[in-house]
Amino acid sequence: MKYFEIHSLFKGKKVFKVIKASNKSDAISMAKSKSPGIIINVKETSAPVEDQLENIKNNIMDAIVKKNINMKDLIAAIRQLAVMTDAGISIHDSIKEVSKATTDITLKEIFERIDDDLNSGLSLTESMMSYRHELGDVTIAMVELGESTGNMAESLEKLAEIVEEIEENRQKFKKALRYPITVMIAIAIAFTILMVYVVPKFKEIFSKFHAELPIPTKILLFMEHMVNTYGQLLLLCLFIMIVTFKYLRKNNEEFKAKYDEYILKVYLIGNITFYATMSRFTLVFTELIRAGIPISDALDTSLLTLENIHLKKQLAAVKTSVSRGISLTEAFKDTGLFEGMLIQMIHAGEQSGTLDKMLDKVTGYFKSKFNEIIDNLAAYIEPVLLAFIAGMVLLMALGIFMPMWDMAQAVKN
Repeated sequence: MKYFEIHSLFKGKKVFKVIKASNKSDAISMAKSKSPGIIINVKETSAPVEDQLENIKNNIMDAIVKKNINMKDLIAAIRQLAVMTDAGISIHDSIKEVSKATTDITLKEIFERIDDDLNSGLSLTESMMSYRHELGDVTIAMVELGESTGNMAESLEKLAEIVEEIEENRQKFKKALRYPITVMIAIAIAFTILMVYVVPKFKEIFSKFHAELPIPTKILLFMEHMVNTYGQLLLLCLFIMIVTFKYLRKNNEEFKAKYDEYILKVYLIGNITFYATMSRFTLVFTELIRAGIPISDALDTSLLTLENIHLKKQLAAVKTSVSRGISLTEAFKDTGLFEGMLIQMIHAGEQSGTLDKMLDKVTGYFKSKFNEIIDNLAAYIEPVLLAFIAGMVLLMALGIFMPMWDMAQAVKN
């Protein structure tokens, strides 16, 4: 959304007002409906200071306490919208009814604001763009498809299926992470108890002998000193780092771009991110092609579903290539994101006129790869956890017992 300065003349007096709208024409329409008089001048301006401060405050609060929408409520709301629009009820009345019916407070507030935006003349897609972080890019893409094809009910029904599938994958991912997270928490608790209660006892013993301590013991004592002396400060720094990271990732495009590129190189997480993103992209792209949307427009809408900036840039090059007359097969091949087998399938689809069916198979491939990683996540993580635990146990053992062995040897001599 942008801000526009509206200068108008009413009863011989100049009236100045700042209006928030998606474009200049919408700002003029809103100005005409909200205030009488003759509009003299309209120009884009920066957000008022109070709005800028409010945005900064909201972004920081979102980084600390993010208001999440209950996905089951969102799916139910989408299905209700699909049923009502299929019954011939206007989208405006449907949104109003859904806002009354939903029990999720955040979702209720969003639908009420969307209702206000629709009253002011915005389209459903333009209104939802303000809540893309809450509703998701897939929702925006499928609603835009419904508005462009005129078949909102079918688009919303398909959207409900997509969101349901995404939620199922998210729940599977969380379930797979329970074991490693439980192990990490147990290790952290055990390590903290050792640092606070056990190591200080040995520290007193070691200090009495004034002997040269081995490196593992020095590392252990340094860690004990940091935990017991600066423990609260370390927790505060960790909290500030997490909040700062979330804030930068949400509000700093350059930081997010570098993070998105790096995360694709991280063991396991990179593959999960890649296959989840590609599965979502090809799923929406397939539905758009099946609906008869031109390839260039379908690519534009599908790109809205991508959160990873690095992958988004690579796939955005496909549209540029297609607009230059290059085939979709060659354009996808140039990205380096599709395996040879997938490129052959897309090529066969282009040649035979069954592109949507072949893209369905490509989507199924990315989905199966994602599910394979999720289903075997514990097996992939176990070696890393075992190595970490072994390292911690080895450090504790060497740090405590090596100087004790030296002391025992000194007593014998």
